[in-house]
Formats: sequence, structure tokens, C-alpha cells
Amino acid sequence: MDAQNRLLVILGAGESGVGAAILAQAKGWRVFVSDGANIKPSFQQELIEQRIAFESGSHDLSRILSADLIIKSPGIPETAAIMQAIRQKGIQVISEIEFGGYYSNAKHICITGSNGKTTTTMWCYHMLKKAGLNVGLAGNVGQSFAKQIATEAFDIYVLELSSFQLDDMYAFRADIAILTNITPDHLDRYDYQMDNYVRSKFRILQNQTAADHFIYNADDTTINSYLKGMPSNAQLAPFSLTTVQENGGYADQQQLYININKQQLTMSIHDLALKGKHNTQNALAAGIAARLVEIRTDSVRESLQDFTNVEHRMEFVAKVNGIEFINDSKATNINAAWFALESMDKPTVWIVGGVDKGNDYSELDELVSQKVKSIVCLGVDNQKIIEAFTGKVEVIVEAKTAHEAVAFAYQLANKEETVLLSPACASFDLFANYEDRGQQFKQAVRML
Repeated sequence: MDAQNRLLVILGAGESGVGAAILAQAKGWRVFVSDGANIKPSFQQELIEQRIAFESGSHDLSRILSADLIIKSPGIPETAAIMQAIRQKGIQVISEIEFGGYYSNAKHICITGSNGKTTTTMWCYHMLKKAGLNVGLAGNVGQSFAKQIATEAFDIYVLELSSFQLDDMYAFRADIAILTNITPDHLDRYDYQMDNYVRSKFRILQNQTAADHFIYNADDTTINSYLKGMPSNAQLAPFSLTTVQENGGYADQQQLYININKQQLTMSIHDLALKGKHNTQNALAAGIAARLVEIRTDSVRESLQDFTNVEHRMEFVAKVNGIEFINDSKATNINAAWFALESMDKPTVWIVGGVDKGNDYSELDELVSQKVKSIVCLGVDNQKIIEAFTGKVEVIVEAKTAHEAVAFAYQLANKEETVLLSPACASFDLFANYEDRGQQFKQAVRML
């Protein structure tokens, strides 16, 4: 892309924004970074060292609107006043991933979905790294993709992509695209229209050719019906827990099978590093991708057995007086909490709540009745949760801090029972983000 004396404005100075600024400067753009909030000191220091112009805590509208191209942080909604002014002016807006793609000659394995995308991304990266490939990790996890394009020389990238990132991607192409599942999430950003959200997820397929691959969950009815209306150009490699897949992967109650390039990998699902049906799906998706880049079956099998999961996703914290504490703070929607509850095999005290994104708690009724003995609400407004589960569990209490929630849960749980933080909601009513919520939960458990 020609940068000749053109102005690139970057909105948001987090990991992705600063990374995009570094790449843009290296490629000859005039760069200006603007963040309406206060930029973290470490990022300010990086911008100063790179001699990149920036503003912190405000937006200089006239300077922003003189841009030739704008890269925006995925967290900025279209409803923001700054975005409305930009749209009115007709300036092109893209994501950091799209911008990085302009300058990337690497192979891209891209993962999206409502749930399981971080685990699948990390598992896939683990397999490629262990097999000795020259691989980078970016997107929603790892370092900025754009910064790595500027400073590294990876042959392949494993990229976790949110729907917000995909919304601002146009020319970017995934060599291998993975879609783990689609369930209602972030509907507040999509006018509460499920179809808008689904279309956003399917942008991961744009620009794919017959040489590329699409790995998807064949058990997901939303994906299947959408694929019929919008066939993919790529070679399909579905995975399933219910039907045999000739080219892809499947699992039954005992075995996992991956059929790629006329070779079959088989292993016992009991040997998988992570337990639960959703993790079998994640293992299949990551394993298929690894086989598509021709990693040996023995190496893939080994990586499926020795992977350790990401922080805040079904993370064992401690056992205190026989009570097990699990941190699943990353479960910010109903479906993620469903998976967490589904994998519980002991009576559970469930810590739930936060900023509701349009949740339908009735989807959890059956699991709550089977698995949950008490609920601790951890949020500012818990009314919807209380109304949904009153009469279905013995006790519902409210907490306003992680310490209070853990103290209540510890009182309510007995020996050989589990306390599960799986909020089904966003965190920013009481916490900075889901990581902050998870860290405070873990700290509170360790103080018991």
C-alpha cells in the first residue's frame, strides 16, 4: 500500500494501536495516535521512543478528520461520536489486522467463534511451535500482529479474531479459517440482531480461494444453515461429536479421529489435556489445522496431550478444606458458562453476574437444576439473574467485590464441592476487564 506522504490516524493506543503505529512508521506513513482515555505509561514511552505523535485523554477532531486512512481499536463502537464524524467524512476505517495483512507474506491461520477461540488458538500455536515451525501468535492474544510484521520474520501466524476485528477487515485472507461455534454474544454491538453478528463471524471466509481451508463445527446449526446460503470457496474440513467426517475430524465417547491428507490420527479422548465436550471440539479444530500444515500425526497427538490451558479459562485455582475453586472469568456469555457448568461433576456454588449483554438465562435452567446448589451474584445489577433462578437453587446471595463473593461461596460450599466463577457477563461494572476479575478472584481464594 502506497504510504507516500499520507496521514494515518490510529484511534486507541493499546497493544494493537501502538503496534500498528510502529509498522506504519516503518512503512513511511505520517502517523498520529489519538486515545480519548489516558494512554498507559508503558505505551506512551514506546511512542515517545519511536518519535510517533500522539495525544492522550482527548481527540483532536480536525487532525483526525484530515486522515487519509484510520485504524481503530476493536473496542470503539460505531455509535461513538468520533466514529460518526469519521463516517460522515467518508474516511476509510480498517483494523490493525487488516493493516498488518497489507505487509504480510506469511501464512495465516485465523480462529473465530463465540466460544473456544482462545483455547483453540493457543492449542494450535502450541502444536506448531512444538513441531519447530517459525510461528507467531497475535490478534486477541499475544503481541500486536502489526508490530510483529514490523519487527519479526515469522513464516506463519496463528491469529485469534473477534467479530469486532473482522468487521474492519476487507482485503485480508485466511489461508486456514476456523469457526468454533456461533451463539448469541455482543448483540448490543449488532443492534440486537443475531443475523448481523453471524454475518460478522463469516467475514473470516472473505477472499478465501480453492487453495485455502475452512475448518468448522458441523454440529452447529447456525453455521450449517448460513453455509448453505453462502457457500465457501475454500476446501471444507468440518469437525463433529455426532457424525463421522471423511475429511476433517470427529469424536465418539472414547476416541478422537482426524482424517487429513489421507492419513488418520486416532487417540483416546481420555488422553486429551483438557476435559469436557467443548475442549474435544477445540482439540479437533486445532488438530485439523496442524495436520493441514503437515505436522506429523505423532507430534499432533503429543501436543493434544501436553497442552496447558490459558489463564481465566476453567483454571484450577486451589483446593481449600476440600473445596475446589475454579476461575472461568473469561466466560463472558451464556454459552461459555453453559460449557463450564456442563463439565462440573460435583455440587457447585456458581458465581455469576456483571454487565448483561442481552442474556437469556433460561438456556441454563436444566444445567443449574442438575449441578448448582447455590448462586453468588457478582454485579451491580443482579435482578435478572435473581428472577431467573429463584426457586431453582437453595440460596441466592449478592456480592459487590471478589473478596465478598469468595467469602460467601466458601460458607455455602461443603467439602468435595466446587466453587465456580463463570460469570456469563462482561466485567466492567465492577472490574477493569475479565483478567482483573479473575485475578481478584484468585487473590481472594488464596487469602482464605
